[in-house]
Amino acid sequence: MSAHRHDHAAHDHAHGHHHHHADAGPRLRWALLLTLAFAGVEALAGFWSGSLALLGDAAHMVTDSASLGLAAFAAWLAQRPPSQRHTYGYGRVETLAALFNVVFMVLVVGGIAWAAVHRFLAPSAVNGEAVTVVAVVGLAINVGVAWLLMHGEQTMNTRGALLHVIGDLFGSVAALAAGLVVMWTGWTPIDPLLSLLICVLLLVSSLRLLREVLHALMEGVPAHLSTEAVGRALAAVPGVRSVHDLHIWTLSSNRIALSAHLVVDSLDGWPQVLAAARHALEHQGIAHVTLQPEANAQAVRWMPYTGKAPDGEPGRGK
Repeated sequence: MSAHRHDHAAHDHAHGHHHHHADAGPRLRWALLLTLAFAGVEALAGFWSGSLALLGDAAHMVTDSASLGLAAFAAWLAQRPPSQRHTYGYGRVETLAALFNVVFMVLVVGGIAWAAVHRFLAPSAVNGEAVTVVAVVGLAINVGVAWLLMHGEQTMNTRGALLHVIGDLFGSVAALAAGLVVMWTGWTPIDPLLSLLICVLLLVSSLRLLREVLHALMEGVPAHLSTEAVGRALAAVPGVRSVHDLHIWTLSSNRIALSAHLVVDSLDGWPQVLAAARHALEHQGIAHVTLQPEANAQAVRWMPYTGKAPDGEPGRGK
């Protein structure tokens, strides 16, 4: 029975995930090239025009590039098969890279905020026309990258990258507003003021990403899943009396793993119960599954999830 269970899990690992990465990879690479190229242009324009808003938006686009590069690298790395040393594969490297990305973004926020405060204390000239032109082009680039990421297979990688790009859209709007205000009114404090606004956007993105990274590293249940709901779904499978030792965690961006003990009416019907349980879990987006059958007579007393409550109604046992 153990060999039968792991054959199914190996089949899921070999065939159930690579198609998502193969579809997302080219889009992520194109988005990375576009974003990184314009980040360089925007940084040069920011230094030339003296605009902190442009420099801040360029820094934001660099962090977007890091996020896109992380997603593209993870999509490529996920195609590598598991090894004897890494039996789950290499998908978890995206989590470690994301942690580095958070640290990098926080350093960028600190640098921009320090420069903005210094600019308040010692104002300098800003070329409003240059800021406006570059910001318009940057806004168009961000819209194009967002459109690119919104089409095709949606994974945690692409959704996370899209959040960064949408945040950068606000940064481009802030830079555009700074350029227009300076060009029309000559009021240069708007530039460091909007730079601080970009810092807030960066900090919000950083904290959100940090929370997701720490949750994944702590092997927490994915946010879109409920342990209670999954346990009840397994307990509702015909032939299952109850479920215990249920664990759900994230292996990589679109790979969710589950292990559980199922108390069954009879071990003779385990193949049918296993197939039905796997089918129920696939509807929850869980494909990497390890299930342990237990005969009803051998079951432990504490059964969190049961198909029938003491009064005969579906519910949770004690």
